[in-house]
Amino acid sequence: MIKLFFIFWALIPGYVWAQSGVYVIDHTHDSIDGTKTKWTLILNDDGTFSYHFLRDISSISKANIEENFYGKGTWKAENNIVYFHTNKETDLDEKYNIDFTNSKARYITKSPRDKSDRVVKTALHFYESNLFYIKGLKLFKE
Repeated sequence: MIKLFFIFWALIPGYVWAQSGVYVIDHTHDSIDGTKTKWTLILNDDGTFSYHFLRDISSISKANIEENFYGKGTWKAENNIVYFHTNKETDLDEKYNIDFTNSKARYITKSPRDKSDRVVKTALHFYESNLFYIKGLKLFKE
């Protein structure tokens, strides 16, 4: 029984640490009109996260316009699903105003059983969210 507890205790934190890290989509070079967009999600080992969305439309407007949107809160992983929660009293303020409560993302990685040469980039794919612009978002791990 003690051996089983030790194995369980050793594996669970390793799985959570494997999911923590920086996830990004950077469309600074892909845009036809020169608009730059970048999504960044940082999952910290302590179960907190921070989100940043940058949109720079300086190339298509006369004024230098750069929009930044921020969010933060806590996350937890169960199996391949990452759950996000934002505490409205402590996590939201003038800067951090995006509420990730009820957002869920699937952790995507190559299966250890897949022995092919296929490359699968580690990613988080948001499949459920109250935020219409987050649902369907796929961020790749740096």
